[in-house]
Amino acid sequence: MSLLLVLLIVVAAYLLGSISFAVWVSRLWGLPDPHDYGSGNPGATNVLRTGRKSAALCTLLGDGAKGWVAVALALHWAAPDAVVAAVAVVVMLGHLWPVFHRFQGGKGVATTLGVLLALHPILGLASLSSWLIIAFFFRYSSLAALIAALNAVFFTVLLYHPAHAYVAAVAVLALLLFWRHRANIRNLIAGTESRIGGKAV
Repeated sequence: MSLLLVLLIVVAAYLLGSISFAVWVSRLWGLPDPHDYGSGNPGATNVLRTGRKSAALCTLLGDGAKGWVAVALALHWAAPDAVVAAVAVVVMLGHLWPVFHRFQGGKGVATTLGVLLALHPILGLASLSSWLIIAFFFRYSSLAALIAALNAVFFTVLLYHPAHAYVAAVAVLALLLFWRHRANIRNLIAGTESRIGGKAV
């Protein structure tokens, strides 16, 4: 694979990741900008605070789909594992710092899930199961995301050799999720974290 094609794939992944479905869905539904209420995070959990479950679901599916599409296209073009791993990280970077939305992006949970499903369906489903279990019992989206991120690294090591490029990529994704959730971690420790379905404040 030529260097030019690799650059095109990586840039395309970033641009795809930069599409904020929370913002576009909110506009279509006539909802406030997700940056302006609740947590201020343009993601499905914050959109849910408006009470519009359909809008939150579309945001979730859109953000997940762009992660899946970016990696799936790289795999379709038979990109080397290192390039696929780079795409997995770059599409996440696009979501976190979107060029189309003043570099004010979401936290990347749905996008990461899409990436994991594309890398390996078992990896994605195992991570999703972790999220669902924690979210169901504790009702904290952030806590569920953090535990699922740790489990994703563990599952990737089980599926691939520890030195595989995918393991490094998933580890980077987990670190990005933890960094992006640093305020949530403080809130969880203080007992002030909002629960799933909580109204905007």
